[in-house]
Amino acid sequence: MPRGRYSIHDPHDHSLLAEEHFQCAPGPSGWRYVSQVTTPSGDHAGSVDLTLDELGRPIRLELHAASWQVRGAALDGVTWVRTDPTGAQATEGNVRAHAFTGTSPAFLVATTRLLRLTPSASATRVRLVAFTDPVLAPRTVDQSWALIAREAHATDNGPLTVDEYQVTALDTGEQHTVHIAGDVVLAAPGIELEHLESPPSVFS
Repeated sequence: MPRGRYSIHDPHDHSLLAEEHFQCAPGPSGWRYVSQVTTPSGDHAGSVDLTLDELGRPIRLELHAASWQVRGAALDGVTWVRTDPTGAQATEGNVRAHAFTGTSPAFLVATTRLLRLTPSASATRVRLVAFTDPVLAPRTVDQSWALIAREAHATDNGPLTVDEYQVTALDTGEQHTVHIAGDVVLAAPGIELEHLESPPSVFS
C-alpha cells in the first residue's frame, strides 16, 4: 500500500499551495485513494476519498475543501452533489462525461486506469468534470491523452515501470507531460512526489 506525500504548487509561479498526505491501494472493487490536504503552514485544508471500479470508473468520490463538499459517482455519465459551507444548500449536477478530475494527483492515476492506453495507441479523447479549488466549482473539460513512452528503471525492489503521458487541453491546445509509476504520480505540472514509504502498486 503506497503511502507518502505530494507537494502541490502553482504551475505558473511555482509557489507552494498545499501538501497532500496520501495512501492508496488496489482492492476487491478496483482501487482506492484517500488523502488529507494541508496548507504550507500545516493547517487542515481538505481531503480526498476516491474509489474506482475494476474498469477505472469512479464509483465513489468525496472531496472536502474550504468547508465545501462534493460527493459524486459515475451515474448517467457522472453525477455529483455539491454542498456549501453552511450546509444549507446542496446543488446536484450531471454531465455526460467519463470521470472526474481536480487538483489531487489521484485524478491523474484514475484517468490512466480508465483509458488503459498502450504505447502504440493513438491519442484518446476524454471528457472530465473538474472540481476547481478553493470552492470545488464544477467545470467540464475535454482532454486528449497519449502514452508516449514506457520505460523500466532498476530499483532495490526490482524493475519500476514508468509511463510518460502527453496530455492536451482540447480547448486551448496546451500540452503537458505526466509521469506515473503504478498508482503513484512521479511528476506532473504543479505536482511533486516528496516522500514515498513503499513502492507503487502494480496493476494487473
